[in-house]
Amino acid sequence: MFGDLDLGVAVVAALLTGVVLLVVLRRRGPRRPPCAAGWIPWVGAGLRFGKAPLEFIEQARAQYGPIFTIFAMGNRMTFVTEEEGIDVFLKSKEVNFELAVQYPVYRTASVPKNIFLTLHEKLHMTMKGKMGTFNMYQFMGRLNEEFHEQLEDLGPHGTMDLISLVRCLLYPVTVNVLFKKGLIVSHKRKIEDFYWHFQIYDEGFEYGSQMPEWLLRNWSKSKRWLLALFEESIPDIKAYKPERDDCATLMQAVLDVVEGEADRHSASYALLMLWASLSNAVPITFWTLVFILSHGDIHKTIVEGISSVLGGAGREKITVSEDKLKKLLLIKWCILEAIRLRAPGVITRKVVKPVKILNYTVPSGDLLMLSPFWLHRNPKYFPDPESFRPERWKEANLEKHVFLDGYMAFGGGKFQCPGSSAEES
Repeated sequence: MFGDLDLGVAVVAALLTGVVLLVVLRRRGPRRPPCAAGWIPWVGAGLRFGKAPLEFIEQARAQYGPIFTIFAMGNRMTFVTEEEGIDVFLKSKEVNFELAVQYPVYRTASVPKNIFLTLHEKLHMTMKGKMGTFNMYQFMGRLNEEFHEQLEDLGPHGTMDLISLVRCLLYPVTVNVLFKKGLIVSHKRKIEDFYWHFQIYDEGFEYGSQMPEWLLRNWSKSKRWLLALFEESIPDIKAYKPERDDCATLMQAVLDVVEGEADRHSASYALLMLWASLSNAVPITFWTLVFILSHGDIHKTIVEGISSVLGGAGREKITVSEDKLKKLLLIKWCILEAIRLRAPGVITRKVVKPVKILNYTVPSGDLLMLSPFWLHRNPKYFPDPESFRPERWKEANLEKHVFLDGYMAFGGGKFQCPGSSAEES
């Protein structure tokens, strides 16, 4: 009996010793950032984070300090908010952009991992070259023409919500210039369907990038509708020749790269480019107009500048060129200031090897995150950060495409937004 008891005690003692050793070894291991994890397995803090992500990020920073981890939907997202962490995010070889966005790209556009990793750098270089400063003239003429056409269709009178007006102008203009003129204007019902499905797809994009499609039925339906539209339209997009010049459209340049490696995924890349262009252009335009119209003195100065450079209202057609835009610097400052105040919530990298930031070690597998929205509210870089002050951009060297310190709207590093030059211009 005592022998059995001794054996039982020995087993219990061994188990306790093992637990103690594991705890001690864990404490002696690399110190990880503090973590907001929640109590639901896999979901973690996902419900609170998904409900109001920007507020949750700021609350976590106030609670945990300049570096912290949020566990949500099976992902460990480690946020950095000060110089050392930002420097690691932008420059470290231990973090990777492509691996961070590959899974969301698969979720939202059905591009397999191997195809995405094979084509991404080639496509990034192609798009960056096509939308670079020296090629802006190719877009200016087409944009002038398209905006005149859309404004004529609207007519001189009527009322509309501002966001609806912006969408009504930018949806067809963007598609006609980047893809193919007439892609979505074959008849009124198709235009309405396109607006409806893209709006659902855009508004649910963040959820669709992380969650199974069967949980997002309407979003999934709109995604399939848009993919089917592009599947049907790819041959016409390839064959399209702009009337004004012989320059290929941006989508044609993308298809030239995709064709050699993954022809059957052409529609997926068309959907990605559509989202990347409209999901940024629409809110940027909307908020720029909101801020300008909310500041009477700025609005008055801009109207006077437009009349001086482009001519007064009533002219049949106004031609906008790069040279003329350079004389309207206040408009550019307003756009950059609107982007500063309404920048996207987060940008990300995948940690491929453990990386040290401050007194913590961020483990491999974590997603390293930056929030431009909150970085742009750092008074060290932007005094009176909540105010719309376009004049602060006088200090930036925009001629050389150098923004203000702390400005992260277009990302950074090797894979900075390829359309940053176009958006700034």
